[in-house]
Amino acid sequence: MHSLAGQVFLLQLAVVMLLVAAALVALVVQARRDVMADARQRTLTVAQTFANSPGIATALRSGHPTAELQPHAEATRKAAGVDAVIVYGLNGVTLAHSDPRQIGKRVIGPYAAAATGKPFTSTFKGSLGLSVISAVPVRGPDGSVIAIVSVPVTVDRVQHRVDRQLPVILGGTAAALSLAAGGSGLVSRRLRRQTHGLGPTEMTRMYEHHDAVLHSVREGVLIVGDDGRLLLANDEARRLLDLPADAEGRRIAGLGLEEDLAGLLASDRPATDEVYLAADRLLAVSKRLTAPHGPAGSVVTLRDTTELRALSGRAEVARERLQSLYDAGLRIGTTLDVRRTAEELAEVAVTRFADFATVDLLDPVLCGEEASGSAAGITELRRTAVCGPDPDHPLYRVHDLIRFVPAHPFSTAMTEGRPVMIKDLSASHVWQAQQPERARRILDHGIHSLVVAPLRARGVVLGVVNFWRAKGSPPFEDEDVSFAEELAARAAVCVDNARRYTREHAMAVTLQHSLLPRALPELSALDVAYRYLPAEAGVGGDWFDVIPLSGTRVALVVGDVVGHGLHAAATMGRLRTAVHNFAGLDMPVEELLGRMDELVAQIDAEEVADADRGQAVITGATCQYAVYDPVTGRLAVATAGHPGPAVVRPDGTVDFPPLPVSPPLGLGAGLPVETAEFTVPEGSRLVLYTDGLIEDRTRDLDAGLEALRDALTGPDRTPEATCATVVQSMLSDHPRDDVALLVARTRRLGPEEVAEWDVPRDPAAVAPVRAACVRRLTEWGLEQVVFTAELILSELITNAIRHAAGPITVRLLRRVPKDDSVAGTLIIEVSDGSSTSPRLRRAKVTDEGGRGLFLVARFAERWGTRYTPTGKVIWAEQPLHHAAMPEAEDLSEILLDEWDETAG
Repeated sequence: MHSLAGQVFLLQLAVVMLLVAAALVALVVQARRDVMADARQRTLTVAQTFANSPGIATALRSGHPTAELQPHAEATRKAAGVDAVIVYGLNGVTLAHSDPRQIGKRVIGPYAAAATGKPFTSTFKGSLGLSVISAVPVRGPDGSVIAIVSVPVTVDRVQHRVDRQLPVILGGTAAALSLAAGGSGLVSRRLRRQTHGLGPTEMTRMYEHHDAVLHSVREGVLIVGDDGRLLLANDEARRLLDLPADAEGRRIAGLGLEEDLAGLLASDRPATDEVYLAADRLLAVSKRLTAPHGPAGSVVTLRDTTELRALSGRAEVARERLQSLYDAGLRIGTTLDVRRTAEELAEVAVTRFADFATVDLLDPVLCGEEASGSAAGITELRRTAVCGPDPDHPLYRVHDLIRFVPAHPFSTAMTEGRPVMIKDLSASHVWQAQQPERARRILDHGIHSLVVAPLRARGVVLGVVNFWRAKGSPPFEDEDVSFAEELAARAAVCVDNARRYTREHAMAVTLQHSLLPRALPELSALDVAYRYLPAEAGVGGDWFDVIPLSGTRVALVVGDVVGHGLHAAATMGRLRTAVHNFAGLDMPVEELLGRMDELVAQIDAEEVADADRGQAVITGATCQYAVYDPVTGRLAVATAGHPGPAVVRPDGTVDFPPLPVSPPLGLGAGLPVETAEFTVPEGSRLVLYTDGLIEDRTRDLDAGLEALRDALTGPDRTPEATCATVVQSMLSDHPRDDVALLVARTRRLGPEEVAEWDVPRDPAAVAPVRAACVRRLTEWGLEQVVFTAELILSELITNAIRHAAGPITVRLLRRVPKDDSVAGTLIIEVSDGSSTSPRLRRAKVTDEGGRGLFLVARFAERWGTRYTPTGKVIWAEQPLHHAAMPEAEDLSEILLDEWDETAG
């Protein structure tokens, strides 16, 4: 609209709209006048017609004029399309009306003229509202006025007729406006094409400043026609191309330009910043075709890039250096391994910055330890990484120990904390004096320049990185030193992070190994093997345990603490210790996990309190606890959020027994834990594991269980072989989670290792049972333990008869070791129906009893009580070696010591 054509269009459109609006107003006013005139004429005509109709005078003189006139008046109103036909007498009383409620009422209005015999028409506001009303007298046969007829039409009805005409009027107006606007638009469009859409001011300014702008720009501008003639050239273009004064209008080929540049200008090919030689100048040429936006031809711009060419080379080098630093930030430190980080640093530097790169670190850094001492005292470095195109280079190899003197470039770089550049190695006597023979071989190999940059992080020297250039590459310059320093600084942070991780990882691994079982106990009921594999990212909270219980029973435990790192390992140690303590109390399986649930909930509560102070929170743990009894072959298992065990039967089939589902430890909210019990055939293998064995990102739980089933299915294998097979088939070289695997092959105690008697509740029954036990011990060849076994049996059976309820049972178990170097064990068990446990105490001098349980504790290696669903079992273990067996005379001294008043 700022163009000349737009302004003309707006002016034309404004004039047309004013004319159309005036015509519209005139039409509406005229329509209103015509309608009002028609209303006056209609009401007067209807009134005259009704007043002069035959029979109206007769009806007025009848006894009931209203009854005669009302139907005719209503019919006339409907036929004529008026609002009412009213008849009233000269006294003003209404005789007929369209509204029956008005009949009989006196009419008030300007009807005096009609009463005198003169018809009239006027606008009057009556009972029907503002109306156009006409009144005509009714004359009798003698010509006298006997009544008045009035016919009203409301103004609303008249206005409605006008409103019905408005759409037609408005439609015609809109059509006229559209035609006028279209005509104005066609005129303006023609004008816009002629003026190219420019406004008056712009057109004036364009012609005033055209030459000034064209010839003052710093770029050359050419306009070339489609016939290859030069149409226009500004002053800069004339200077850059050295054009003659009469160049405009001549063909490009005849201007004396370089052949390739002239070919581009004369062709119809576009170009962008293409470089061409013109005399002694390098020109960046851009060409654009003017069609279809203008007449056929092209516009060419020329820029002198002669001075920028040298700067662009240095800028390109700087850009490559920045890109190298960016790539280094992405490629260095991808792992938390010190050696791999050093290798990544060397790989980043080679080909882009140096021909060879080597990294030398202090030995404590490689071990994850802090470097001790000042940089000035460092005289040894370990070659950690080497990268270069030639594997037969004469440089030190990886793992070589490099010793150097204080004047060596290595020492200078670390002491002063800055890179050291040796532009020409053949001229550096200090570098050659370190190892002349190796220096000669390095120079013979073509390596001629070196930059040594220190690796420093947090003010601590970690080592150096060496950048070497060989034949075919220019020597290092001063600007290369800053790049080497920046690259070394970035890499040093990554090396230090890896060093610190190595230290923390080693501490966590050491802690975890100290918390896990170091050796499995000697068992007669199970053959056990295990595997523990820490996660690649660090140690976690997985653990396992094998705990001997009373009565040759064995507890198998696997668990997993949520999280990784030192905290998870420490929490695992607390839970493992708790399981040991609870297992030592011979708790039932479900009760032990219930106690563990309470313990983990308490630990979580402590962690939540620590989280308020900004420390991390570990929530929950899982655990599986199983107790195997080799006498009965029963296995009792309970799990808290942990995968259930696998049972490999002697025939090689694998079964995953269904277990009651319980929430993980710490989330049970005090709910009871359910236990599953089943009999395991002798020779079966029990496989307990953590979820890291069967779950990872590439497979779900069901697929992991099927893979485990496939790994376990097959011929009978030892537990050790089973562990090896499962680990090989189930795990990758870099597991993402900890894995604990425990495999135990079951065996049963046969009749030759178990003896059992029922004891009546009679003191006289003690002697026969004791004699039967002695006979069985003699049959087992255990005469050396008969004396102490009789003492223990007598005390336990007598206490059961005196203080407990029946039934009372005595059982002897002989545990034979696998290795002859380890002594076996005799286990004596006395069970009764009472839940009261005996308590060891020291008897007073005046007490007549109370010393028998002391003798049991004195002569048994271990003793204790375990509760059963029907009562309790008091057990005692005797080692089967002579050194532990007291003689009869020793027993008297022990008893006298117990009665010694000073001993009490």
